[in-house]
Amino acid sequence: MSAEGGTKAVVAALLANTGIAVTKFLAFLLTASSSMLAESIHSVADAGNQVLLLVGKKRSQRAASELHPFGYGRERYIYGFIVSIVLFSVGGLFALYEGWHKIQDPHGIDSWRWVPVAVLVVALVLESLSFRTAILEANHVRGGASWTSFIRRARSPELPVILLEDLAALLGLVLALVGVSLTLVTDNGVWDGVGSIAIGVLLVCVAIVLAVEMKSLLIGESATSENVEQIHRAIAAEPRVDRIIHMKTLHIGPEELLVAAKIAVSGSDSAADVATAINAAEARIREAVPIARAIYLEPDLDRARPAGERESRAGARPAENS
Repeated sequence: MSAEGGTKAVVAALLANTGIAVTKFLAFLLTASSSMLAESIHSVADAGNQVLLLVGKKRSQRAASELHPFGYGRERYIYGFIVSIVLFSVGGLFALYEGWHKIQDPHGIDSWRWVPVAVLVVALVLESLSFRTAILEANHVRGGASWTSFIRRARSPELPVILLEDLAALLGLVLALVGVSLTLVTDNGVWDGVGSIAIGVLLVCVAIVLAVEMKSLLIGESATSENVEQIHRAIAAEPRVDRIIHMKTLHIGPEELLVAAKIAVSGSDSAADVATAINAAEARIREAVPIARAIYLEPDLDRARPAGERESRAGARPAENS
């Protein structure tokens, strides 16, 4: 995934949400609308989340240390997981509480009645622009994958997080607009509370999806199927490698990949020949998949085959990456 594309989408969302949060909060102060307050807190949480993503990306770029020999790439996943917690608690749970409180003590919007509608319409325009930026940046890297597959399979957290946040923001604005409009038409504040509760349910659901995806990345995900195939072909292209006995890959960061494989070599090859073959295979891997930073190839004799028998690499399939 393009690091620059992810940063551009995050910055665009941060600027949009900061401006939207200020206008929504002013509208709440003028009207005391629960939906506006819920949306104000939602935008503040989103802006804070974008700051967290930027901080996580900055911290992940620190050089590897003796304590962390593979670097700090996974710190981006940590901050992505924190984003899901903030969205769940500050955004979702607060909106649910505010909606319940408004239903218990309903009151209409008595002053500046159409200010919330105007603010929500402007916010819809700004959020749509932010969402459009995220979509354009994601289209550069998702290829032919569906949106669901892209969000589930992406190894960089920034664009999936921004896409889900912006989508939730747009849907939340629609729900707030419905709740506020019904309150204005009926002069019944219950609809305002219902709108706030709907926003809370939406944010909680999005936060759970984000948490599940970030948890999977934190545990450790393998390379994409395309990268696995490229690595397999790179190793198999080395003449002194009979076959790949097994191979495992692991993302130690969004743009950093660990590759570990046991390869079968001939028992008649000298140690120097094997070392040369390993070095050549590693160079091919890095050329095919530049994010493969840590590569460990272990030579072994292929005891599962009769002596002298070699598998034709032309029809060989990559070992399952697990």
